[in-house]
Amino acid sequence: MKSFLNHRLAVTGALIILVMSLFALLGPVFSPYQPDDIDVGNNLMPPSSEHLCGTDQLGRDLLTRMAWGGRVSLKVGFIAVGISVFIGVLFGALAGYYGGRIDSLIMRFVDIMLCFPSFFLILAVVAVLEPNIYVIMAVIGITGWMGISRLIRAEILSLKTRDFVLAARAGGVSDFRIITRHLIPNASGPVIVSATLGVAAAVLLESSLSFLGLGVQPPTPSWGNILTEAKASLGVAWWMTVFPGLAIFITVLGYNLLGEGLRDIMLRRR
Repeated sequence: MKSFLNHRLAVTGALIILVMSLFALLGPVFSPYQPDDIDVGNNLMPPSSEHLCGTDQLGRDLLTRMAWGGRVSLKVGFIAVGISVFIGVLFGALAGYYGGRIDSLIMRFVDIMLCFPSFFLILAVVAVLEPNIYVIMAVIGITGWMGISRLIRAEILSLKTRDFVLAARAGGVSDFRIITRHLIPNASGPVIVSATLGVAAAVLLESSLSFLGLGVQPPTPSWGNILTEAKASLGVAWWMTVFPGLAIFITVLGYNLLGEGLRDIMLRRR
């Protein structure tokens, strides 16, 4: 914690994430509007004291829709990364601990998965399935575990020959307990860094899919589909693209700063 608080990059990223998370969680609570409140008489109103970020083509308050969209984007980011971390840690731990044929089989499967560009693989899956928030979370998670698997495998390969693991084996501790209680906790450092950076990538990917119409579908707001709706009014309503774009940029920047800061702290501690 002392190293973290003394690292400006990590603290800056954490503060940005805290602010954006509070905006997404508390914004809808304090907003006098609902994300689907239509007021055609006030459509495409510029930012004012009544509507701090202006309104869209249907007169809906843009700030409220951005707060609700932040909930969706962050939910997708966390759950998708949770899925990818679970799969990656599972396969990486098995490959690193048992080695031999199990290691070769899992790593060849990882290599095959890495041959496919992730974005186009996700596009293909989403095009076949009905696009909604649950499909997006599952697809992003299932296609993003390979890097974590390689990280955890490399860590466990170096850890499984340490004295504390050999002592656990000599004491008759089961493989399951050695992996879950001794190896994975000691190999979790790089995984935490990768997961932090993965949230930023997942938020950006969800926004890209929603912008293309293959992600979260209206009327549910997300930062990506708010930008899609803004295309029709790009020349007359600058606020409809600037504010959602800034929300995506600031959120991704915060997670990247935090991830890079954590990586730097862990490298120094080694």
